[in-house]
Amino acid sequence: MLPSKLRGLAGLLNFTQLSLFDSEPEPKPPRPAPDPVVTPPRPRADGASTRQVLLQGQSVPYDLKRARRRSIGFTVSEDGLRVSAPKWVPLGDIDKALQQKGEWILRKLVEQRERARRTQAARVHWGDGCSLPYLGEPLIVVLDPALTGARLDEGQADAQPTLASVARRMLYIGLPQDAAPDQIRDTVQAWLQRQARQRFEQRCRHFAEPLGVTMTGLRLSSAQTRWGSASADGMIRLNWRLIHFSPALIDYVVAHELAHLKEMNHSPRFWAVVRSVMPDYELARDRLKQAVLPLMDEA
Repeated sequence: MLPSKLRGLAGLLNFTQLSLFDSEPEPKPPRPAPDPVVTPPRPRADGASTRQVLLQGQSVPYDLKRARRRSIGFTVSEDGLRVSAPKWVPLGDIDKALQQKGEWILRKLVEQRERARRTQAARVHWGDGCSLPYLGEPLIVVLDPALTGARLDEGQADAQPTLASVARRMLYIGLPQDAAPDQIRDTVQAWLQRQARQRFEQRCRHFAEPLGVTMTGLRLSSAQTRWGSASADGMIRLNWRLIHFSPALIDYVVAHELAHLKEMNHSPRFWAVVRSVMPDYELARDRLKQAVLPLMDEA
């Protein structure tokens, strides 16, 4: 018989041998990687679903809406990317279409983010010394309790102005220093609307004669998505908030709507009518598309 120490060593070797050469458990199959392109949709109350797509290495969420249409449509707004597609189009085809339009989508999203940044920067914080655009230039609001109503001071500029001597428009309004923000806003807005009507009427008369049209009336609008409109009876409607923009942009909208009294369409004939009184209307039209209105409501 082996001594006890040798028997112990033999047992250890035997155990080691078994642990080294015993069959190992079969490896588990690899877990499939998640789809890097799209994520499952999240349904919404309006019938759309929120999905996600990888475009040029960037994860882009979008809303997918099934609609009665013949093709896939893409819309990029301040709310993000929205895709409308027929019910019969499979998700794979929608994803392929997104990849094909990837460069355009990313560019439009960047433009919308920049526009949103400029919009937030244009928020008016109502109080003594606040500023907002008027005819394309800053207008500084000054509270003057000794004043009745409102008074515009166009400012004085030197014959050879420098950055420190450029004329500044000041609007003095008869309100106390502790006036509430909404009271200041309402007073300034009422003044702006009066200025808008006065200027719009003058510019309508200016363009109506060379265009050979008759305007039967002018109304101010507060439309959210339209700068103006024209009716066949000669009624012109102009958004009063155009008064924030430069005179050239105001003139473009006025000429545009008056031209509709001759051509109720956007045909080449219509644009020829606009060009007859505003040869460089394309420049103003492009600038108007990029224009940002000040946010006049308190956050």
